[in-house]
Amino acid sequence: MVKICVSGSKGKMGSSILELVRADAECEITGEFDIDGDAVTGIEQCECLIEFTSPEATIAHLELCVKGKKAMVIGTTALSDAEREKVSEASKKIPIVLSPNMSIAVNLLFKVVGDAARTLGPEYSIEIVEAHHTQKKDSPSGTAKEIARIIKDAKGDIKVPIESIREDEIVGEHTITFDSLLDTIEFTHSAKSRDIFAAGALKAAKFIATKKSGLFTMNDVLGL
Repeated sequence: MVKICVSGSKGKMGSSILELVRADAECEITGEFDIDGDAVTGIEQCECLIEFTSPEATIAHLELCVKGKKAMVIGTTALSDAEREKVSEASKKIPIVLSPNMSIAVNLLFKVVGDAARTLGPEYSIEIVEAHHTQKKDSPSGTAKEIARIIKDAKGDIKVPIESIREDEIVGEHTITFDSLLDTIEFTHSAKSRDIFAAGALKAAKFIATKKSGLFTMNDVLGL
């Protein structure tokens, strides 16, 4: 039984995670808190904190997890380079899964896009289009930035344009287009529910609970 605490429990993602954890016989909610809640007590009672909040809150909770020797699953996006470095340093003491997107299918998309970027030649131009709900604070999305990073790692330091759309209640859509004079290849993922991210986070929590330290990605969780 994995004892889980959920940060940002009153938010849309936090609510989805709580619902899935409560329905899972292998896990138990031992704590939950939001911006006005008791983070210290919630983290003290858990084995793993699932974190989908702001960068500032994530770093504050990271320090509490290091102090209490608790595992973390971090899905917070828009972390700065300095904040990511703090996560990396903390992973020397506690186990952490860090991913801009916890969806199992999106992480498979990361792999497929990387393979395509390595295989297709310079005659292909590449573009990313991402669309989300109007309440999403960061733009471009963390997922789009990760896709661009993967493409750059595969092809060298090229410019990968990203178009961001904020409209209505779109959960999350990402389309990557490889276009040449001879053909066009598109990869698209469209999320229908936040439950896909919550399910991935829960899988990550079960994975990380058995580790002592280290920084992991969803590739490690999924064995990709």
